[in-house]
Amino acid sequence: MSHSDELLAQVAALPALPGVYRYYDAEGGVLYVGKARNLKKRVSSYFQKNHGGTRIGHMIGKIARLDTTVVRSEAEALLLENNLIKSLAPRYNILFRDDKSYPYLKITGAPDKVGFAGNGQAGHSAAVFPRVAYYRGAVDRKHRYFGPYPSAWAVKESIQLLQKVFRLRTCEDTVFANRTRPCLLYQIKRCSGPCVNLVAPEDYRHDVHNAEAFLRGEAHAVLQELERRMMDHADKLEFEQAAELRNRMSALSKVLHQQSVETSSDKDADILAVKVQGGKACVNLAMVRGGRHLGDRAYFPSHVEDATALQGFDDSADAAPAQPVEVQVLEAFIAQHYIGAAPPAALITSHPVGRDLVEALSQQTGVKIGAVHNPREQRRLWLEMAQQNADIQLARLLAEEGSQQARTRALVDALDLAPDNLDTFRIECFDISHTAGEATQASCVVFHRHQMQNREYRRYNIDGITPGDDYAAMRQVLSRRYAKLAQSGRDTPDATPPEEEAPAPQEEIPVLVAEPAVAAEATADSPAAKKPGGGGSALRLPDLVLVDGGRGQVSMAREVFAELGLDLSVIVGVEKGEGRKVGLEELVFADGREKASLGRDSAALMLVAQIRDEAHRFAITGMRARRARIRVGGSSLEEIPGIGAKKRARLLQRFGGVRGVAAASVEDIATVEGVSRELAEQIYRALH
Repeated sequence: MSHSDELLAQVAALPALPGVYRYYDAEGGVLYVGKARNLKKRVSSYFQKNHGGTRIGHMIGKIARLDTTVVRSEAEALLLENNLIKSLAPRYNILFRDDKSYPYLKITGAPDKVGFAGNGQAGHSAAVFPRVAYYRGAVDRKHRYFGPYPSAWAVKESIQLLQKVFRLRTCEDTVFANRTRPCLLYQIKRCSGPCVNLVAPEDYRHDVHNAEAFLRGEAHAVLQELERRMMDHADKLEFEQAAELRNRMSALSKVLHQQSVETSSDKDADILAVKVQGGKACVNLAMVRGGRHLGDRAYFPSHVEDATALQGFDDSADAAPAQPVEVQVLEAFIAQHYIGAAPPAALITSHPVGRDLVEALSQQTGVKIGAVHNPREQRRLWLEMAQQNADIQLARLLAEEGSQQARTRALVDALDLAPDNLDTFRIECFDISHTAGEATQASCVVFHRHQMQNREYRRYNIDGITPGDDYAAMRQVLSRRYAKLAQSGRDTPDATPPEEEAPAPQEEIPVLVAEPAVAAEATADSPAAKKPGGGGSALRLPDLVLVDGGRGQVSMAREVFAELGLDLSVIVGVEKGEGRKVGLEELVFADGREKASLGRDSAALMLVAQIRDEAHRFAITGMRARRARIRVGGSSLEEIPGIGAKKRARLLQRFGGVRGVAAASVEDIATVEGVSRELAEQIYRALH
């Protein structure tokens, strides 16, 4: 393999110091990020040997540019390396998806203000009676946060527990301030009724204090405090209050028994178990907070095979023993996951991790962190449970991928196709959605590498047609989608379809409805769509173009492809069967073949139905959002400086909607409460 003299000279001039290096390809894409005790020795080893057709050789052959950063220590190199891996997403590094959006349990208010009004007197105020709530986002000092928790369910389960034992309120402050009688939660003994002064601020303060202590893992201290208060009430012959505290102690003891909280040495810990099989890996993270096991979450890294081959080479370059792939995956997760986040003091791991990594984390957080890979007693039980879950999650992933490949193969065989590579087989599916011709939108969803590629989904606003003309809408979207491909006159393998030409940003619109099924649906202008490997890098006709419809839609698609000079054999229509029943769909071909009925239990039909349904879902959610924007005027009023929620509501109520506001004169708008003459003129200009 050959490299430029400039690159080789740069390698020869590297210092023999610790640092981090980055390899780039000719297009500027990041290939690999690595760290080294000795930059000169490590980087030179890549260019001094003949690596043949190995993964390392394949990567080295692409290197066109090199960047290095010298650091003071290996710990700094480790932290910088993983910061760069997270931000640059290199092709040959083990990469975990950045998923730091963990939920927290929040108790409102600062500790020194709990139970007292602002003037030092007890009072009926939301600030006097803090609420417990589910929270996700950035934390601040105004409130107290506990967590993070691995899932929303874990937070809500903890809130229910606090309601049951400590009876803290969960209602919003506005609801709290306007209640005149206790709610249902008070009736079922899940709230102490602070909204109507059924609990003294001092008693509520004790409940909040005990709830916080319980969340910190001081459950036994909480039991002792409850017992002390119970005896005080009994001594004063306040037997109802004593019985109430006895019931709380009983409920808390039952919780502790159910959750097997038997140790006070592990208040906060993360349990990490890794499983590697079939070129895939799973890291299962279980969280223990306050001595309670809160649940777990599975993570699946990418680039495992390529990265482990290169990391093994890196180890040998510094004469260090090659690490098992499980250790490499686990260390990559720890380094990336805890960057910018505070890890607990105890990490319990299924495999031993490097001391340098743990020390680097300790330096970063300022907290002494310990890692144990051969635990005993309760820790061993936690680790065994995490390991079992990692095994199960990875087996599920492999089974799903196997079934997805089988469905792709079934469809290819059913349609008598012969793709060059089944793994790069690409399907694009189109659907039209509108309501009586209003807010017509077309959707394009992409199936590639055996799964839906939601980052490549696109929506198209359809204008300039007769309302309700689905055929014209299909003609327009197909023409816009493939015109650039036809003009290019080239067909590059394994590439992403054409993007809309500027000025089309307003036509391919961003996602308007966020749903679990589509985590990140990008627009044509988004960085995800234009980064190397993510879209927009080359033009290619899909192996299959599905249109939701029968002969009419297929005929329209045929006309478009004929005009553009594209292959008609890739067009297939999905025609609903008798009674529009699922499983009776038939496939209609644009190249003159007879209609095909695959059968209700066909894996190929299941795949076609899945893609068709996803296109329909994506189109209809966009259409509904666009229709709402048209009918209500979207955020056009809110975008006017000086118009907040209250003034907007008054305007809409007075004139019956945005169209009514637009039809009103400046004088009429100025009669609305809170709207000055100057603001009325500004509103009038904005809407005209």
